[in-house]
Amino acid sequence: MVRAAVLPSVGAPLEITEIDLPEPGPGEVRVRLAAAGVCHSDLSLSDGTMKVPVPAVLGHEGAGTVVAVGEGVTHVAPGAEIVLNWAPACGSCHPCSLGEVWLCVNALAGAGNVYARRADDGTDLHPGLNVAAFAEETVVPAACVLPLPAGVPLTDAALLGCAVLTGYGAVHHAARVRQGETVAVFGVGGVGLSALQAARIAGASKIVAVDVSPEKEALARGAGATDYVVASANTPREIRALTGKQGVDVAVECVGRAVTIRTAWESTRRGGRTTVVGIGGKDQQVTFNALEIFHWGRTLAGCVYGNADPARDVPVLAEHVRAGRLDLDALVTERIALDGIPAAFDNMIAGKGGRALVVF
Repeated sequence: MVRAAVLPSVGAPLEITEIDLPEPGPGEVRVRLAAAGVCHSDLSLSDGTMKVPVPAVLGHEGAGTVVAVGEGVTHVAPGAEIVLNWAPACGSCHPCSLGEVWLCVNALAGAGNVYARRADDGTDLHPGLNVAAFAEETVVPAACVLPLPAGVPLTDAALLGCAVLTGYGAVHHAARVRQGETVAVFGVGGVGLSALQAARIAGASKIVAVDVSPEKEALARGAGATDYVVASANTPREIRALTGKQGVDVAVECVGRAVTIRTAWESTRRGGRTTVVGIGGKDQQVTFNALEIFHWGRTLAGCVYGNADPARDVPVLAEHVRAGRLDLDALVTERIALDGIPAAFDNMIAGKGGRALVVF
């Protein structure tokens, strides 16, 4: 038995309880978690913004050590340090055939499976976003396990599984920020901090961080922001004032709210690119008139998982970590135990802090 944070039903409080895990079957791997990041997607699953079969063990951003492997697993062995890949591409659907593995239609096919049971009453449990990282140990398909490159601390490596892949990918793959361009990042949470570091790595000449909280300025500047704007109705004007009255070349929205998406759009220069990373609800309606779309010539694009290919990008991120260009520890503002996850959710709702990291 291992301890886990179980979501009994949508909208219900998480319950810290013991669960029974099976031994890994063919093509499966059992992992002892070292750490798991608390992501806004976990909050979106718990409150019903995103769908998840329940009861479930949430958590999808994790790293740990292989305990055992099932028949046919050859790319990792017991004792190996790994990063969890919550969205493994099938390699055969239409998006995968186009090389767009982040859009794989079968990536979450395993989330509806039963993977464990509650120890107290035998209730079947589903793995939230495939990997159920809010637990001391988990059993996952082998495709959900990526060997951790050397030189990356195992605990910090959990952040590579979602926040860093998403923020880095939004800048380098989706927005394709070029040397010397100006960038604004909206939302200074775990993904936003990763995007700020990625913009610095890309060689952006000016990096503007935008958040509702004045207290996050030091955090943002530590990640690479050259300027900080407290979000208000005047934000687009402030950003234009910082960029020769033009607006930024690239705006990266990491909040997922209609007003923030609209503000990011208005803060982008004529002909610039606005990339939306944040996951919003169906009630968040963003409106544009036909004339402004023509006049401004901006590109507005969604971004799923940073348009990343984890197998390709994790080694690249590891090289940035080894070279000192990417600071994973700087993304973490709180290290907690399993029972600290509800408070971490509350902090996200309140817009406080960067990434909370469950350390086992």
